[in-house]
Order: sequence, then C-alpha cells, then structure tokens
Amino acid sequence: MAKTTKPADVRAKTSDELTASLLDLRKEQFNLRFQRATGQLEGLGRVKAVRRDIARVKTIMAEKLRSAPQS
Repeated sequence: MAKTTKPADVRAKTSDELTASLLDLRKEQFNLRFQRATGQLEGLGRVKAVRRDIARVKTIMAEKLRSAPQS
C-alpha cells in the first residue's frame, strides 16, 4: 500500500488479502523504523500513515471475525 487506504477499500478485501496486507505493512513499518534509526528516513509522515493503516486493517479484520457466523 503506497498511500493511506480508505476503510471502504480495506473492507472490500477478503480475509487472506487482509492478512497479506497486514504482513506487507508490518514489513514496511520495520523498514521505516530501521531507516529512521540509521538516519536515512526523510519523510516522517509515512511512519504515521503506515501505523494508521495497520490499525485500520486490524480493526476491519476484527469486525469481519465478529460478524462471521458462529458454527
């Protein structure tokens, strides 16, 4: 995800796609954190955007889990 995502875009994804997105975002977060620690990071706003995207994906994953029919 290059830019912040809209909740409607995230809700349209399947559970597998959400899991993959979360993994990608976590990798990006790690890389940004590493760049900041080594002084290579220029745009600090991206750190905040990735953190919010992770929260957005996790929230929608939890919503889908709650709304899934219990068997």
